[in-house]
Amino acid sequence: MDIDRTARAREQLARYMSRTNKKNTRQRDVIVDVFLDLDTHLSLQELLEAVQRREPGIGFATIYRTMKLLVEAGIAKERNFAQGNTQYEPAGFGEHHDHLICTLCGLIIEFEDELIEARQSEVARQHGINIRSHRHEIYGTCTDTEACERRQSSR
Repeated sequence: MDIDRTARAREQLARYMSRTNKKNTRQRDVIVDVFLDLDTHLSLQELLEAVQRREPGIGFATIYRTMKLLVEAGIAKERNFAQGNTQYEPAGFGEHHDHLICTLCGLIIEFEDELIEARQSEVARQHGINIRSHRHEIYGTCTDTEACERRQSSR
């Protein structure tokens, strides 16, 4: 994640913590740093493993509570893809993207497509709907079967 986005995320979190009378902790700072540095889709278990490489004493419950807080503060988005486990990604701070998901290996590819965005806006307009938000997820399987199998075996 770039420095500006990280700074904006930290400012947003500080405002949220102040508004909700919550205190920050050193452990929470470590979790936020790792989460924002990785800037990808992570399960709680994957985040725990990454955090524990930096700070071995941080446990799953602290990760869980911190991610819940980051979602509430608008710093993280909770995603439930077909694999059945919740994953988290940094909120885009105004950026929008969609997802391609391999149902075999779990690969997630973020993409943007102006034509898709324009078309869905037109369809909504035709049906008398003002879009407030949307989530576009396309499920399929990798065309590179060798890479897909390697990712499956490393899970």
